[in-house]
Amino acid sequence: QPPRPCEDYWGEWKHCRGLRHAFHHYYAHGELPACGRWREDYEACRAWERHRAAAAQEALCKSERARVMESQKYAPVWTLRKNPPPDWYLPLDQDK
Repeated sequence: QPPRPCEDYWGEWKHCRGLRHAFHHYYAHGELPACGRWREDYEACRAWERHRAAAAQEALCKSERARVMESQKYAPVWTLRKNPPPDWYLPLDQDK
Protein backbone atom coordinates (compact mmCIF):
# COMPACT_ATOMS: atom_id res chain seq x y z
CA GLN A 1 0.00 0.00 0.00
CA PRO A 2 1.49 3.40 -0.98
CA PRO A 3 1.93 6.01 1.78
CA ARG A 4 -0.78 8.17 0.19
CA PRO A 5 -3.40 7.51 -2.46
CA CYS A 6 -2.08 8.10 -5.97
CA GLU A 7 -4.74 10.75 -6.54
CA ASP A 8 -2.99 12.90 -3.90
CA TYR A 9 0.20 12.96 -5.97
CA TRP A 10 -1.81 13.78 -9.10
CA GLY A 11 -3.63 16.58 -7.29
CA GLU A 12 -0.36 18.02 -5.96
CA TRP A 13 1.11 17.93 -9.46
CA LYS A 14 -1.93 19.69 -10.94
CA HIS A 15 -1.83 22.31 -8.17
CA CYS A 16 1.89 22.87 -8.68
CA ARG A 17 1.39 23.45 -12.40
CA GLY A 18 -1.48 25.87 -11.85
CA LEU A 19 -1.10 29.49 -12.86
CA ARG A 20 -1.89 30.94 -9.42
CA HIS A 21 0.61 28.71 -7.66
CA ALA A 22 3.30 29.35 -10.25
CA PHE A 23 2.79 33.12 -9.99
CA HIS A 24 2.88 33.04 -6.17
CA HIS A 25 5.96 30.80 -6.11
CA TYR A 26 7.74 33.05 -8.61
CA TYR A 27 6.82 36.12 -6.55
CA ALA A 28 7.96 34.56 -3.28
CA HIS A 29 11.06 32.67 -4.42
CA GLY A 30 12.09 34.28 -7.70
CA GLU A 31 11.85 31.06 -9.71
CA LEU A 32 9.16 28.81 -11.09
CA PRO A 33 8.25 25.77 -8.98
CA ALA A 34 9.77 22.39 -9.81
CA CYS A 35 6.80 20.10 -10.26
CA GLY A 36 8.60 17.11 -11.75
CA ARG A 37 8.94 15.37 -8.40
CA TRP A 38 5.16 15.18 -7.97
CA ARG A 39 4.76 13.65 -11.45
CA GLU A 40 7.51 11.10 -10.77
CA ASP A 41 5.88 10.21 -7.45
CA TYR A 42 2.53 9.74 -9.18
CA GLU A 43 4.03 7.45 -11.79
CA ALA A 44 5.89 5.47 -9.12
CA CYS A 45 2.69 5.15 -7.11
CA ARG A 46 0.79 3.82 -10.14
CA ALA A 47 3.59 1.34 -10.89
CA TRP A 48 3.52 0.21 -7.27
CA GLU A 49 -0.27 -0.28 -7.35
CA ARG A 50 -0.41 -2.01 -10.73
CA HIS A 51 2.71 -4.14 -10.89
CA ARG A 52 3.94 -4.22 -7.27
CA ALA A 53 7.28 -2.94 -8.59
CA ALA A 54 9.94 -2.95 -5.87
CA ALA A 55 11.91 -0.17 -7.56
CA ALA A 56 8.82 2.05 -7.64
CA GLN A 57 8.12 1.29 -3.99
CA GLU A 58 11.65 2.22 -2.97
CA ALA A 59 11.63 5.40 -5.06
CA LEU A 60 8.30 6.53 -3.58
CA CYS A 61 9.35 5.79 0.00
CA LYS A 62 12.66 7.60 -0.54
CA SER A 63 10.83 10.63 -1.94
CA GLU A 64 8.40 10.70 0.99
CA ARG A 65 11.28 10.48 3.49
CA ALA A 66 13.06 13.33 1.72
CA ARG A 67 9.87 15.41 1.81
CA VAL A 68 9.44 14.83 5.55
CA MET A 69 13.10 15.60 6.28
CA GLU A 70 12.88 18.80 4.19
CA SER A 71 9.88 20.02 6.15
CA GLN A 72 11.60 19.30 9.47
CA LYS A 73 14.94 20.96 8.74
CA TYR A 74 13.77 24.47 9.54
CA ALA A 75 13.79 25.58 13.17
CA PRO A 76 10.72 27.32 14.56
CA VAL A 77 10.75 31.08 14.17
CA TRP A 78 9.54 31.80 17.70
CA THR A 79 11.01 30.32 20.84
CA LEU A 80 8.27 28.94 23.02
CA ARG A 81 8.27 30.02 26.64
CA LYS A 82 7.14 28.04 29.66
CA ASN A 83 5.78 30.95 31.75
CA PRO A 84 4.64 34.49 31.02
CA PRO A 85 7.10 37.32 31.71
CA PRO A 86 7.16 38.43 35.35
CA ASP A 87 5.86 41.92 34.51
CA TRP A 88 3.16 40.87 32.05
CA TYR A 89 0.44 42.81 33.87
CA LEU A 90 2.26 46.19 33.78
CA PRO A 91 1.46 48.72 31.02
CA LEU A 92 3.83 48.93 28.07
CA ASP A 93 6.44 51.71 27.95
CA GLN A 94 4.88 53.21 24.85
CA ASP A 95 1.62 53.84 26.73
CA LYS A 96 3.34 56.17 29.20
